[in-house]
Amino acid sequence: MKTTNLKKLTLTAMLITVAVVGSLFSFPVFASKCSPVQHMVNILCAVLLGPSYGLAAAFAAALIRNLLGLGTLLAFPGSMCGALICAIVYKYTKKIILTCVGEVFGTAILGGLCAYPIAIAFMGKTAGDIAFYAYILPFFVSTAVGAVLSAMLILSLNASGVLKNVQVGLEG
Repeated sequence: MKTTNLKKLTLTAMLITVAVVGSLFSFPVFASKCSPVQHMVNILCAVLLGPSYGLAAAFAAALIRNLLGLGTLLAFPGSMCGALICAIVYKYTKKIILTCVGEVFGTAILGGLCAYPIAIAFMGKTAGDIAFYAYILPFFVSTAVGAVLSAMLILSLNASGVLKNVQVGLEG
């Protein structure tokens, strides 16, 4: 295995751990448990690792959170849509603020819309009785807080030069 892949896999595992442990700091909004740390991790993965690792990390964190009872099934569409969109935005623009906006859009709008059929299919009619747009608001709250946290962290790392060193170190 190449050293670069091992570094990326190790960082991915560490960020999954941060997302899972960070989900202990969640708050309920309607049918979802809002976990801003997950969205912070999505943006960190986008900036440091790229779309495939970011999407894998979001899936793994959602799976572990659900297995431990720290999340709901809504964690899958919310975190995975956000992770994919923000990673694609960062890949093509390299702009931190646009990446954060991509996370908010991917999670709140796309993830919120995808949550509705999942809620009906797997969480029962009562979860589905809430109008589909009701999932957008909690996802927006959660992802906006996470995006602000990650923007502050990443912009600080960028200003100090640490971000570039980590990115170069992950490239090989």
